[in-house]
Amino acid sequence: MGNALRHVRNEAQKNIVRLIEGLSGRYSRWDIWQDFIIMSAISIANTMGGPYQESREKMYQERAAKYSEKELRAFPDMLYEVVAEMDRDPDQDFLGELFMALGLGNEWKGQFFTPYDVCRAMASMTIGNDFEARIEKDGWVSVNDPACGAGALLIAFANECRRLEVNYQTSVLFVAQDVDFLAGCLCYIQLSLMGCPGYIVVDNTLTNPSTSYDPRGLLPRGGGNVWFTPMYYRDVWHWRRAWAQVNMLVQSMPTTPKAEKPAPETAAEPEPGIVETKTGQLSLF
Repeated sequence: MGNALRHVRNEAQKNIVRLIEGLSGRYSRWDIWQDFIIMSAISIANTMGGPYQESREKMYQERAAKYSEKELRAFPDMLYEVVAEMDRDPDQDFLGELFMALGLGNEWKGQFFTPYDVCRAMASMTIGNDFEARIEKDGWVSVNDPACGAGALLIAFANECRRLEVNYQTSVLFVAQDVDFLAGCLCYIQLSLMGCPGYIVVDNTLTNPSTSYDPRGLLPRGGGNVWFTPMYYRDVWHWRRAWAQVNMLVQSMPTTPKAEKPAPETAAEPEPGIVETKTGQLSLF
């Protein structure tokens, strides 16, 4: 753990390393890190409610039960460091870099997260010269990372929007997917703190790629493996989802008119409950 302190680059990361070190007498640093990330993601997600709030709260309680009341105080302190540092400098992959500095990538499936500087270059090339024109034409655009890791590429994309003075909170839908649950939680925390509207799908992109009911990805398919960021519930995105549902309803209606039935030879009898008056009008009474 002392070796990790030499690799982290700012005070906030050092503070988190020290807090993990303070708990590592009874637990491995991997277990502490995993519990910290999953509990933090659930804390953010459950502020918005939703159908999976209860099952996620149960997951939170199962992980929290391992620790004493005093030990649990370290977890909100760690989350505070993440929030404060990302607020100070949003143009970074804070959690991804810390994950690699702790050497956890070697301990868990050999994961390696792309360096943030590379992600910045990729985001700059992806955004294109017609980016603002596309937003003006279509109202908003979407960006997708099918192997998101801790979300560095999407964070870099959001920061490219900031440099162009484009409000990504109203103009960009962020869609991410990763096969690893912990990586999805890392991405979810950082996109949520960045104020990125969208969702993270925890599933295998090759066998179960993220799909949606509507053509623009506003209404994703899936259940509890889809994690919606708080900004996804912002009013402008609420109305866009509502319009997407209306358009789907309209498109599902039959377009070919029904063949007209031949006129009956004799007048049809009034339906039950409807009375015909002497003048031929229909009345309910």
